[in-house]
Amino acid sequence: MSLSLVQSRALLGMQAHPVCVEVHLANGLPSFTLVGLAETEVKEARERVRSAIQNTGLEFPGNKRITVNLAPADLPKDSGRFDLPIALGILAASGQIDTAKLAGYEFAGELSLGGELRPIRGALAMSLALPGRDAGQPQPRLVLPGGSAEEAALVPDAEVYRAHHLLDVVRQFLPGDVVPEDTGGWVRLQPSAPQDATPYPDLSDVKGQAAARRALEIAAAGGHSLLMVGAPGSGKSMLAQRFAGLLPAMSTAEALESAAVASLGGRFTLDSWAVRPTAAPHHTASAVALVGGGSPPRPGEISLAHHGVLFLDELPEFPRAALEALREPLESGTITISRAAQRAEFPARFQLIAAMNPCPCGYLGSSLRACRCSPDQVSRYQGKLSGPLLDRIDLHVEVGALAAEELLGAAPGESTASIRQRVVAARERATARQGSSNQALQGKAIDAQCQLDDAATKFLNTAAARLGWSGRSIHRCLKVARTIADLAGAQAVQLTHVAEAVQYRRALKSAH
Repeated sequence: MSLSLVQSRALLGMQAHPVCVEVHLANGLPSFTLVGLAETEVKEARERVRSAIQNTGLEFPGNKRITVNLAPADLPKDSGRFDLPIALGILAASGQIDTAKLAGYEFAGELSLGGELRPIRGALAMSLALPGRDAGQPQPRLVLPGGSAEEAALVPDAEVYRAHHLLDVVRQFLPGDVVPEDTGGWVRLQPSAPQDATPYPDLSDVKGQAAARRALEIAAAGGHSLLMVGAPGSGKSMLAQRFAGLLPAMSTAEALESAAVASLGGRFTLDSWAVRPTAAPHHTASAVALVGGGSPPRPGEISLAHHGVLFLDELPEFPRAALEALREPLESGTITISRAAQRAEFPARFQLIAAMNPCPCGYLGSSLRACRCSPDQVSRYQGKLSGPLLDRIDLHVEVGALAAEELLGAAPGESTASIRQRVVAARERATARQGSSNQALQGKAIDAQCQLDDAATKFLNTAAARLGWSGRSIHRCLKVARTIADLAGAQAVQLTHVAEAVQYRRALKSAH
């Protein structure tokens, strides 16, 4: 047979679209043509496939006119993932393997010149995209290289086969009733059970800082974003590194979503399965590095922190464009990257933990050292953060530097495990009441779940008027108050909860 069809998938954002690899052999001047909106690395598959087939002892039809079409033609294709399906299509079209046996399988994998299979990005997204997975219907079987098959097998009910070499795959699809050799290179993988979460640094290592620890607890319980303001060495980074350990364990759906994004970015490892990610980009990161981009679009740091933590240290030092690009994802939980020829949407439901100094020298308001900045320098420094961005950060807390005798003599703080118990209980109350975290409340749900009595309403109105709050600030204060009430086990939001929530919007000091 001179025509063969092999199924694969192309990545566009989080979507893994089906691609049919059509291979046709014809008489004529020998050539190898590859069409179907293929990027440069896909076109280079011609040389990899030719060498891999020849070096494995199989026959490459070099005297034929070979045409490979990656359909649909208007879908961009990138990377070396199509090497394996192209090679199988050529072998099937030349009669060396059985085309009919390829039905019901999908293939992806990069080939070395010797025929070894190399891992690809996005294997988990491919497995999640298989048709019939949600409907309980028969779904295609995936054949992937080692290193990619293991992550694809994490998806429940996925039938995934791992192969290490082109010959491992070819032996399974030989013509006729040939029984494949059991070389150990072809293995069906069983779904992997989630591993025990990697232990995070314990919050008991942090001495003092009661206000900051309380703010971390509230942020974890309600899914709120947090800005810590304090002098150098006061413990802001140390606190942020321990925040992810306070969050509840990931559900299977959350773990799959987070792992799928990490797989697209080439960062997923089995050791990180069901562990909440913490992304901590350097302050020189560009807007594209944070939100994603490129051609084809790739996820940025905010998407790689999906269902985890995005820690931005030295917040005012980030480029203004990068910080302003965070405004929409903080509200919507998604980021859409639009290009002239394509559009991709990535999830970005992260918790922002940011840290900054109060002034350029870092010691404004410190009791240990005098600040040497002028009022104008302080104003310019704090002005690097726009009002709309600060408005979207729920909690602002001051982290004061501890004196030497206080630091050395302080007892260990409360452990992560005990705080996490309260956080999980508060989250469960919120989920049972409204089906989501408090931070996710919108519109009428805020009015329904954050009702105040007369005293609390009067207090909040007075505070909002004196501090010049926007409507967004008021709503965010209400959601924080609702979280404080949940931590206290209270059914209704009371005056004390609102009063504490108001205190978490006033961390930045003005110039002296």
